[in-house]
Amino acid sequence: MSYQANEKGYYGEFGGAFIPEMLYPNCEELRQNYVRIMQEESFKKEFDSLLKDYVGRPTPLYFAERLSKKYKTKIYLKREDLCHTGAHKVNNTIGQILMAKKLGKNRIIAETGAGQHGVATATVCALMGIECVVYMGEIDIARQAPNVARMKMLGAEVRPALSGSRTLKDATNEAIRDWINNPVDTHYIIGSVVGPHPYPDMVARFQSVISEEIKWQLQEKEGRENPDFVVACVGGGSNAAGAYYHYLDNEEVGIIAVEAAGHGIHSGESAATSALGKIGIIHGSKTLLMQTPDGQITEPYSISAGLDYPGVGPMHANLFASGRGEFISITDDEAMTAGLLLSKLEGIIPAIESSHAFAIFETRKFKENDIVVVNLSGRGDKDLNTYIDYFKLA
Repeated sequence: MSYQANEKGYYGEFGGAFIPEMLYPNCEELRQNYVRIMQEESFKKEFDSLLKDYVGRPTPLYFAERLSKKYKTKIYLKREDLCHTGAHKVNNTIGQILMAKKLGKNRIIAETGAGQHGVATATVCALMGIECVVYMGEIDIARQAPNVARMKMLGAEVRPALSGSRTLKDATNEAIRDWINNPVDTHYIIGSVVGPHPYPDMVARFQSVISEEIKWQLQEKEGRENPDFVVACVGGGSNAAGAYYHYLDNEEVGIIAVEAAGHGIHSGESAATSALGKIGIIHGSKTLLMQTPDGQITEPYSISAGLDYPGVGPMHANLFASGRGEFISITDDEAMTAGLLLSKLEGIIPAIESSHAFAIFETRKFKENDIVVVNLSGRGDKDLNTYIDYFKLA
């Protein structure tokens, strides 16, 4: 069985395109062209060249010696925090801005939670001289102020989402409304492996550069392409999709997805979709979704703005439902402690999203010669205020 999307955009029973009629032309134009454009030599050449010279790829695969010693296993960090803009998000925005240009679009919209995708989108729009509007929840604007400033410096307009929980879900709703109203000239750069087909598959393909690099880097360091486990945090799940991509159908490689349990899975303040979710439709995709018994989407919560989403991408829903992925939920406290530990042991301050992935080593034991690759999806600059408040560092 394959864990990749089929031609209709389904991963098992999850995926598809559940969209209002007014969005059909937008998605259909993309669906008919995305694979063809991505396979064109000129596209691949420009994409690879920008990843190398602008983003700074390949990112290192770093053996974390002190962390490995502490947890008695071999831990490698895939350093996506070293990408230009500070996270993996830019891999996808570079790909999508080139796609938008090929389709003749001259205006870009995006949604953002932690602000990393917003910054990455504003960055590539500045690079290409294209108008950029980023939708962001009012609460996220307050807790991610440095990223809001960066987007504005890069020339983007940041529009607050004032409805609902005023976080990522609501920013996505606003962006979709904009797209319905501006179908001809506007391309919507979705920041994760969520949304209607072809987005989950397209974003996963752009992010697959991560696992592509892990394969040859591990071959260089360990004489083998395959780790025993690949670990990544999952909100919508694009960094995870990128880290898992080339290993999805290789059952010898364990896939571990780490979700945000907030104040505890059953605390009522959580974003642990695998534990709490039921099948539903959100933002045009059939997936696992946190919802009330009558199908209303429940408000997610996480100290990390990037994991604060009430669903997961359809790829991850299928990995969970099929048992191919092992899903672990980590609380705010566990994640914050793990972030501080990585800082002190390895001199790397991670984004709080990534800190969730490192927290599993406290409870999930590995063998001494297991090779565990953790996708360090972003750096912690954007979260310094949260770290300062939490640990009373100031």
